[in-house]
Amino acid sequence: MLAESEVVCTEEEVVAAFDRMAVEIRAVLKDANPVILCVMLGGLIPTARLLVRFDFPLELDYVHATRYRGDTRGRELHWRARPTTALAGRDVLVIDDILDEGITLAGVLDFCRDQGAKTVRSAVLVEKQHGRKKSHQRADFTGLQVDDRYVFGCGMDYRDSFRNLRSVYALLES
Repeated sequence: MLAESEVVCTEEEVVAAFDRMAVEIRAVLKDANPVILCVMLGGLIPTARLLVRFDFPLELDYVHATRYRGDTRGRELHWRARPTTALAGRDVLVIDDILDEGITLAGVLDFCRDQGAKTVRSAVLVEKQHGRKKSHQRADFTGLQVDDRYVFGCGMDYRDSFRNLRSVYALLES
């Protein structure tokens, strides 16, 4: 698979993106004792890589909402797990791997608001550049912008594999 792919964001660019995002997030949430919600499975690596850059108190929980379920095309939002931490009156930061059409992120953010969160913000490592965003969803904190290609690595998968790669890859265009 890697032979049919190319690096679109190097490991150095990824590290710099996490560093920048951490500074931006810290400026907003350092005094808030926020709830950090990791969107599983893709958000696991971005969440971990951001958390080690924070030096303020926070609570960590997760949601498992997906549209892909091992496929390369998204479908309707499927909830596998909701957070156990009470969100009412709390500042919440949702961290995910990628913002593509915005459907998953919008669904998770709406859930947090419905639970009574005081503020709800989002952070994604990668945002795809295209005009198909159904909800016009934007992340509050974005690490990298990529073209509209299938990307993987840094939490994003290709058919349930390669989430562990340190760079962001894209399938070669045929």
